Amino acid sequence: MSNEVPDFYQSYASYKGYETPQTGRKQIARFDAEVWYPAQFTPACRVLELGCGTGAFLAYLDTKGIRGSIGVDHDPALAEIIPANVRAGFVCTDIWSALADDDLGRFDRVALFDVLEHFSPDEALRLLKALIPRLAPDARIILKVPNAACPWALQYQFGDLTHRTAFTPQSMRQLADAAGYDVLRVYAQRQGSRRRMITDMLVHRFLSWALLTPPEFWSANMYAVLVPR
Repeated sequence: MSNEVPDFYQSYASYKGYETPQTGRKQIARFDAEVWYPAQFTPACRVLELGCGTGAFLAYLDTKGIRGSIGVDHDPALAEIIPANVRAGFVCTDIWSALADDDLGRFDRVALFDVLEHFSPDEALRLLKALIPRLAPDARIILKVPNAACPWALQYQFGDLTHRTAFTPQSMRQLADAAGYDVLRVYAQRQGSRRRMITDMLVHRFLSWALLTPPEFWSANMYAVLVPR
Protein backbone atom coordinates (compact mmCIF):
# COMPACT_ATOMS: atom_id res chain seq x y z
CA MET A 1 0.00 0.00 0.00
CA SER A 2 1.30 3.45 -0.88
CA ASN A 3 2.25 5.79 1.96
CA GLU A 4 1.37 8.84 -0.12
CA VAL A 5 -1.46 11.03 1.13
CA PRO A 6 -4.26 11.16 -1.48
CA ASP A 7 -4.70 14.59 -3.03
CA PHE A 8 -8.43 15.01 -2.54
CA TYR A 9 -8.28 18.48 -4.06
CA GLN A 10 -7.79 16.86 -7.46
CA SER A 11 -11.40 15.65 -7.34
CA TYR A 12 -12.83 18.73 -5.63
CA ALA A 13 -14.70 20.01 -8.69
CA SER A 14 -16.64 16.76 -9.14
CA TYR A 15 -17.10 16.26 -5.38
CA LYS A 16 -18.47 19.78 -4.86
CA GLY A 17 -20.39 19.89 -8.13
CA TYR A 18 -19.35 23.44 -9.01
CA GLU A 19 -22.10 25.67 -10.37
CA THR A 20 -22.19 29.41 -11.05
CA PRO A 21 -23.91 30.92 -7.99
CA GLN A 22 -27.10 32.96 -8.12
CA THR A 23 -27.32 36.31 -6.35
CA GLY A 24 -30.95 36.93 -5.52
CA ARG A 25 -32.77 38.62 -2.67
CA LYS A 26 -32.41 35.59 -0.40
CA GLN A 27 -28.63 35.37 -0.87
CA ILE A 28 -28.22 39.12 -0.44
CA ALA A 29 -30.26 39.15 2.77
CA ARG A 30 -28.20 36.26 4.17
CA PHE A 31 -24.86 37.96 3.49
CA ASP A 32 -26.25 41.25 4.83
CA ALA A 33 -27.15 39.67 8.16
CA GLU A 34 -24.19 37.31 8.51
CA VAL A 35 -21.33 39.36 7.09
CA TRP A 36 -22.00 42.92 5.94
CA TYR A 37 -23.38 44.37 9.16
CA PRO A 38 -21.34 42.37 11.70
CA ALA A 39 -18.04 43.28 10.00
CA GLN A 40 -19.19 46.82 9.15
CA PHE A 41 -18.57 46.73 5.41
CA THR A 42 -19.12 49.89 3.36
CA PRO A 43 -19.17 50.42 -0.42
CA ALA A 44 -15.77 52.11 -0.08
CA CYS A 45 -14.08 48.94 1.25
CA ARG A 46 -11.35 47.20 -0.71
CA VAL A 47 -12.02 43.49 -0.19
CA LEU A 48 -9.91 40.33 -0.46
CA GLU A 49 -11.49 36.90 -0.23
CA LEU A 50 -9.17 33.96 0.29
CA GLY A 51 -10.66 30.65 -0.82
CA CYS A 52 -13.34 32.37 -2.89
CA GLY A 53 -14.76 29.14 -4.34
CA THR A 54 -17.45 29.72 -6.96
CA GLY A 55 -17.53 33.47 -6.29
CA ALA A 56 -20.84 33.80 -4.45
CA PHE A 57 -19.47 36.39 -2.02
CA LEU A 58 -17.66 38.32 -4.77
CA ALA A 59 -20.92 38.55 -6.70
CA TYR A 60 -22.72 39.70 -3.57
CA LEU A 61 -20.16 42.46 -3.01
CA ASP A 62 -20.79 43.67 -6.54
CA THR A 63 -24.50 44.08 -5.75
CA LYS A 64 -23.51 46.22 -2.76
CA GLY A 65 -21.51 48.62 -4.91
CA ILE A 66 -18.07 47.27 -4.03
CA ARG A 67 -15.98 47.10 -7.19
CA GLY A 68 -12.61 45.52 -7.82
CA SER A 69 -12.75 42.85 -5.11
CA ILE A 70 -10.09 40.15 -5.40
CA GLY A 71 -10.85 36.47 -4.90
CA VAL A 72 -8.08 33.91 -4.53
CA ASP A 73 -8.49 30.18 -5.00
CA HIS A 74 -6.07 27.47 -6.11
CA ASP A 75 -8.54 25.48 -8.24
CA PRO A 76 -8.35 26.35 -11.98
CA ALA A 77 -11.72 24.64 -12.53
CA LEU A 78 -13.33 27.71 -10.94
CA ALA A 79 -12.18 30.10 -13.66
CA GLU A 80 -15.28 29.48 -15.82
CA ILE A 81 -17.67 29.07 -12.88
CA ILE A 82 -17.27 32.43 -11.13
CA PRO A 83 -19.93 34.94 -12.29
CA ALA A 84 -18.77 36.84 -15.36
CA ASN A 85 -19.22 40.28 -13.77
CA VAL A 86 -16.63 39.54 -11.06
CA ARG A 87 -14.41 37.08 -12.93
CA ALA A 88 -11.74 39.73 -13.59
CA GLY A 89 -10.98 39.75 -9.86
CA PHE A 90 -10.32 36.01 -9.68
CA VAL A 91 -6.70 35.02 -9.04
CA CYS A 92 -5.91 31.33 -9.47
CA THR A 93 -3.02 30.64 -7.15
CA ASP A 94 -2.37 29.30 -3.65
CA ILE A 95 -2.85 31.57 -0.68
CA TRP A 96 0.84 31.80 0.19
CA SER A 97 1.82 32.91 -3.32
CA ALA A 98 -0.96 35.50 -3.34
CA LEU A 99 0.09 37.01 -0.02
CA ALA A 100 3.74 37.10 -1.10
CA ASP A 101 2.89 39.26 -4.13
CA ASP A 102 3.89 42.84 -3.33
CA ASP A 103 1.46 44.12 -5.96
CA LEU A 104 -1.49 42.75 -4.02
CA GLY A 105 -1.78 45.88 -1.89
CA ARG A 106 -3.76 46.43 1.29
CA PHE A 107 -7.38 45.70 2.10
CA ASP A 108 -10.09 47.06 4.37
CA ARG A 109 -11.81 43.71 4.75
CA VAL A 110 -10.52 40.16 4.30
CA ALA A 111 -12.94 37.23 4.13
CA LEU A 112 -12.08 33.58 4.79
CA PHE A 113 -15.19 31.44 4.59
CA ASP A 114 -14.71 27.69 5.16
CA VAL A 115 -10.94 28.10 4.82
CA LEU A 116 -9.11 27.83 8.16
CA GLU A 117 -10.33 24.28 8.79
CA HIS A 118 -8.25 23.20 5.76
CA PHE A 119 -5.03 24.18 7.60
CA SER A 120 -3.17 22.77 10.59
CA PRO A 121 -3.18 25.02 13.68
CA ASP A 122 0.40 26.13 12.93
CA GLU A 123 -0.51 26.94 9.32
CA ALA A 124 -3.61 28.84 10.40
CA LEU A 125 -1.44 30.88 12.77
CA ARG A 126 1.03 31.56 9.97
CA LEU A 127 -1.80 32.63 7.66
CA LEU A 128 -3.30 35.13 10.08
CA LYS A 129 0.14 36.60 10.76
CA ALA A 130 0.86 36.83 7.02
CA LEU A 131 -2.33 38.84 6.55
CA ILE A 132 -1.32 41.65 8.90
CA PRO A 133 0.92 43.45 6.35
CA ARG A 134 -1.98 43.26 3.87
CA LEU A 135 -4.41 45.10 6.13
CA ALA A 136 -5.26 48.78 5.76
CA PRO A 137 -5.89 50.95 8.86
CA ASP A 138 -9.12 49.94 10.62
CA ALA A 139 -9.22 46.70 8.62
CA ARG A 140 -11.19 43.68 9.76
CA ILE A 141 -11.00 39.97 9.00
CA ILE A 142 -14.20 37.97 8.93
CA LEU A 143 -14.07 34.19 8.82
CA LYS A 144 -16.40 31.23 9.02
CA VAL A 145 -15.61 27.68 10.16
CA PRO A 146 -17.57 24.69 11.49
CA ASN A 147 -18.39 25.09 15.18
CA ALA A 148 -16.80 22.00 16.70
CA ALA A 149 -18.28 22.81 20.11
CA CYS A 150 -21.64 21.70 18.73
CA PRO A 151 -22.45 18.12 17.67
CA TRP A 152 -24.43 19.45 14.68
CA ALA A 153 -21.10 20.55 13.15
CA LEU A 154 -19.82 16.99 12.68
CA GLN A 155 -21.31 16.70 9.19
CA TYR A 156 -19.51 19.89 8.14
CA GLN A 157 -16.18 19.19 9.79
CA PHE A 158 -15.88 15.54 8.79
CA GLY A 159 -17.82 15.64 5.54
CA ASP A 160 -14.69 16.84 3.72
CA LEU A 161 -11.45 14.86 3.91
CA THR A 162 -9.39 17.98 3.23
CA HIS A 163 -10.33 19.42 6.65
CA ARG A 164 -7.46 19.30 9.12
CA THR A 165 -8.43 21.35 12.18
CA ALA A 166 -11.62 21.71 14.19
CA PHE A 167 -12.33 25.02 15.91
CA THR A 168 -14.52 26.00 18.82
CA PRO A 169 -15.27 29.60 19.82
CA GLN A 170 -12.65 29.31 22.54
CA SER A 171 -9.91 27.90 20.31
CA MET A 172 -10.68 30.56 17.69
CA ARG A 173 -10.03 33.20 20.33
CA GLN A 174 -6.79 31.41 21.26
CA LEU A 175 -5.64 31.38 17.62
CA ALA A 176 -6.48 35.05 17.14
CA ASP A 177 -4.65 36.05 20.32
CA ALA A 178 -1.51 34.12 19.32
CA ALA A 179 -1.57 35.74 15.87
CA GLY A 180 -1.83 39.27 17.22
CA TYR A 181 -5.54 39.99 16.83
CA ASP A 182 -8.39 41.05 19.05
CA VAL A 183 -11.70 39.26 18.55
CA LEU A 184 -14.56 41.71 18.15
CA ARG A 185 -17.12 38.94 18.23
CA VAL A 186 -17.68 35.24 17.65
CA TYR A 187 -21.25 34.44 16.65
CA ALA A 188 -23.53 31.77 15.29
CA GLN A 189 -24.54 31.30 11.69
CA ARG A 190 -28.32 31.07 11.64
CA GLN A 191 -29.74 29.19 8.66
CA GLY A 192 -33.12 28.03 7.43
CA SER A 193 -36.66 29.32 7.38
CA ARG A 194 -38.13 31.41 10.17
CA ARG A 195 -40.05 28.36 11.42
CA ARG A 196 -36.90 26.24 11.54
CA MET A 197 -34.95 28.97 13.33
CA ILE A 198 -37.68 29.27 15.96
CA THR A 199 -37.70 25.48 16.41
CA ASP A 200 -33.92 25.46 16.73
CA MET A 201 -34.04 28.23 19.32
CA LEU A 202 -36.57 26.36 21.46
CA VAL A 203 -34.72 23.04 21.25
CA HIS A 204 -31.37 24.64 21.98
CA ARG A 205 -32.77 26.60 24.89
CA PHE A 206 -34.01 23.38 26.42
CA LEU A 207 -30.68 21.60 25.80
CA SER A 208 -28.74 24.47 27.37
CA TRP A 209 -30.96 24.17 30.44
CA ALA A 210 -30.75 20.37 30.59
CA LEU A 211 -27.02 19.80 29.98
CA LEU A 212 -24.20 20.39 32.44
CA THR A 213 -21.77 21.81 29.87
CA PRO A 214 -23.64 23.17 26.84
CA PRO A 215 -21.70 24.86 24.03
CA GLU A 216 -21.42 28.64 23.83
CA PHE A 217 -23.94 28.46 20.98
CA TRP A 218 -25.51 25.62 19.06
CA SER A 219 -25.07 26.56 15.42
CA ALA A 220 -23.22 24.12 13.15
CA ASN A 221 -21.07 26.94 11.77
CA MET A 222 -19.70 30.07 13.38
CA TYR A 223 -18.29 33.43 12.33
CA ALA A 224 -15.56 35.52 13.91
CA VAL A 225 -14.55 39.12 13.30
CA LEU A 226 -10.90 39.94 14.04
CA VAL A 227 -8.92 43.18 14.16
CA PRO A 228 -5.10 43.43 14.41
CA ARG A 229 -3.77 44.91 17.60
